[in-house]
Amino acid sequence: MAQMTRTLAGIAQHLDALLRTAEIPDYPGALNGIQVEHNGPVVRCAVAVDASLRTIQGTIDAGANLLIVHHGLFWSGAQPLRGRFYERIRRLIANDVAVYASHLPLDLHPTIGNNALLAAALGLEPTAGFARFQSIEVGVSGTADVDTSILADRLRTIAEREGGSLVAIGVTPDRRTRRWGICTGAGASSDTLREAALRGIDTLIVGEGPQHTAVDAPELGIAVLYGGHYATETFGVRALGAEVERVFGIPWTFIAAPTGL
Repeated sequence: MAQMTRTLAGIAQHLDALLRTAEIPDYPGALNGIQVEHNGPVVRCAVAVDASLRTIQGTIDAGANLLIVHHGLFWSGAQPLRGRFYERIRRLIANDVAVYASHLPLDLHPTIGNNALLAAALGLEPTAGFARFQSIEVGVSGTADVDTSILADRLRTIAEREGGSLVAIGVTPDRRTRRWGICTGAGASSDTLREAALRGIDTLIVGEGPQHTAVDAPELGIAVLYGGHYATETFGVRALGAEVERVFGIPWTFIAAPTGL
């Protein structure tokens, strides 16, 4: 690739088109796309689940000057440049590090999205969407005929690999999964439980959810596998790092910063 294609603008243009960033609705604080510019060119890319002091410093230590994240810098909305928020921005600017974020566009991408890749890691093949948000379905769903405990073991392996743990609700030795739904991150909510019940989904695979979902799910006949918010959303950013290397020839590094949640 010519050097000019290794600019932040060129990489962002490619990722925005791939992820359909302009078309996908999201929460106001997501601010998908370039969140912080730099002088460039991009020499190495770092990817992480969250934009934090830990991942920013990890990016600097790795010699990277582009950080691609799933959860960006501005989830809390407008805030003064003070304290830890100031320090995040200061380190980025002082080290000429750019930040690119992709939240729901990365969650729902059919090949490099968190939900599709988690399904593949669990040996499941999506046939439909799941977890409606405004005009989109963030998650995936499908049919199977597998012991739910097998899915739980597979998700446990993923969770523990990423520094977390599995919580399984409603999984008994003789239980089988025939209709499943996946929504990574904070995927268990009253809305997703209700949607799962209406669609006949018997196994819901998520990152995390409110405590009441673990109470309500058994009453609805739904098993819930909570694999951890962080652990279930490491897939997409890794895929973006690989995509940047494939298209632009730029090496990439995953910055691990597990939260345990």
